[in-house]
Amino acid sequence: MPATPMEPEKGARPLFKTTTWNVNSLKVRLPQVLDWLVREKADVVCLQETKLPDAQFPFQAFREIGYDAVWSGQPTYNGVAILSNTPIELTEASMDDHPDDHRRFLSARIRGVRIVNVYVPNGQDLDSPKFTYKLEWLNRLTRYIEKVREAREPVLLMGDFNIVPGDLDTWDPEGFKDQIFHSPPERKALGNIFQAGFSDLYRTLYPDRQEFSWWDYRMGSFHRNRGLRIDLILSTPPLSEQCREVFIDREARKAERPSDHVPVTALFSL
Repeated sequence: MPATPMEPEKGARPLFKTTTWNVNSLKVRLPQVLDWLVREKADVVCLQETKLPDAQFPFQAFREIGYDAVWSGQPTYNGVAILSNTPIELTEASMDDHPDDHRRFLSARIRGVRIVNVYVPNGQDLDSPKFTYKLEWLNRLTRYIEKVREAREPVLLMGDFNIVPGDLDTWDPEGFKDQIFHSPPERKALGNIFQAGFSDLYRTLYPDRQEFSWWDYRMGSFHRNRGLRIDLILSTPPLSEQCREVFIDREARKAERPSDHVPVTALFSL
């Protein structure tokens, strides 16, 4: 059965609540996002596919419900943002010396935790130049997080990875074997991030559970539960040991004009 969010015990320290959500157009889904934030009260939220130029980012709307925000966007495609109910101390919009003109990366320090928000390239198919770009992008990300780890600060790496970590994370492992999102090169690239000291918090807590975070809009995929788990929250110690729950909010997919992704939330006792 799907998990339901836990509440802290009376007298316990408040839980640190972090969420990743590919909203597939913030312009279209801003009311849904605002309603969700008011209801769920996440401390930090990483958004992907905002699909808005920077000048049109709805900062005031988030500010009115108590959130600071940083963002990196462009018209029509891609775009990332980080929201926080406490001040955001530092931001980086590039993994290295080469500016990320595709607006897929954003980093911030919040409450002493490095938050890294990523929208990994789709890759299209294994024979496409876009697939080569995807692997190169993941290599750049790995080099970045290895450098960040040298600072010995806790790191949360969240976002839409466009990679299925394992066979339990896809509705049809045999049918999709060696296809995009499932291929050995993609999984190896994700494995390099794990080897750099990161844990997939959902799979660590629930080694045998099958839930998905994305369903195609077509062919009744959501109602038939033909999905993928490609929206991930990864962390380094000691955060990985402090994670109490990871919750995939399937209910969000039942909204009017929903994103094809749903929020994924991790709860920590810091």
